[in-house]
Amino acid sequence: MPQSAPSDQRATASASSAPRPMRLSIVIVNWNTRAYLLEALESIHAQMPDVGWEVIVVDNASHDGSGAAVADRYPGVHLIENGDNAGYARGNNQGIERSSGEFVLLLNPDVVLPPSTLERAMAILSGASNAAALGVRLVGADGVVQRSIRGFPTPLAVACEALGLSRLFPHSRLLASYRMPWFDYDAPSEVDQPMGTFLLIRRAALESIGALDERFPIFFNEVDWCLRARRKGFTILYTPEVEILHYGGASTRQAAPAMAWESRRGLLRFLRKHYPGPQYAPLYWVAVWTSWLYAGWTGIRRSRRSG
Repeated sequence: MPQSAPSDQRATASASSAPRPMRLSIVIVNWNTRAYLLEALESIHAQMPDVGWEVIVVDNASHDGSGAAVADRYPGVHLIENGDNAGYARGNNQGIERSSGEFVLLLNPDVVLPPSTLERAMAILSGASNAAALGVRLVGADGVVQRSIRGFPTPLAVACEALGLSRLFPHSRLLASYRMPWFDYDAPSEVDQPMGTFLLIRRAALESIGALDERFPIFFNEVDWCLRARRKGFTILYTPEVEILHYGGASTRQAAPAMAWESRRGLLRFLRKHYPGPQYAPLYWVAVWTSWLYAGWTGIRRSRRSG
């Protein structure tokens, strides 16, 4: 696990600089990931982007001293401390409500941003007038590019996953359209849904599409938002020109078995919301039964690992 970042006077840069129009708001939702969070904040403040900017940390009732550490080491950060775990979607919405930037970056706490990350990401999104959001290349601590781009989980796509067709035909754009093992992470492209680890959103798109749907408290809230954006006529972009370090799963590992079930619940809520018609019923029930079997198997496996 990364070491806690040292105290740094640059932490107050955004607060002490001369007033400028707010261009970037960074929203981080945290739950018991103190050391990761402090390292992420260090990497943000080390960049000191040449724009008006702010960082908002929403702490969901952590018991590891996260809130106190942020207040002590980064007094320029806007800190929202919830009395209970409000969930990822609600936490992000709280941060969005507090923010005022032209761009809003939803950022996980278990990341490190290399120099110039923020400036380059904003430049790319600024240059694509119809794009609502931008995802970037995620690289793990082992140096391996993480598979962070997926298609929308349509009933057909989920059924192909459930029936194993996507594994039998991994290069098929139809049968493997959800996990997309064929996706080229070296090429910029329009995509359905980047992982919400780093999701840079245009404020104008937020105002048109709305905030995250809190009926998806942990999983599928960014998937739902991206689908709503696409249905409004926006595009979602992926770029390999911006690359960040992502440790991965820092919060969800703390409750791994429960997260397996919550992921399945999120998927089924997504299908019920966006594909409610009777024509989808057969595929929906295939997804229901196979999803719960998969969640049970995953939960048992993760319990054994964590045990």
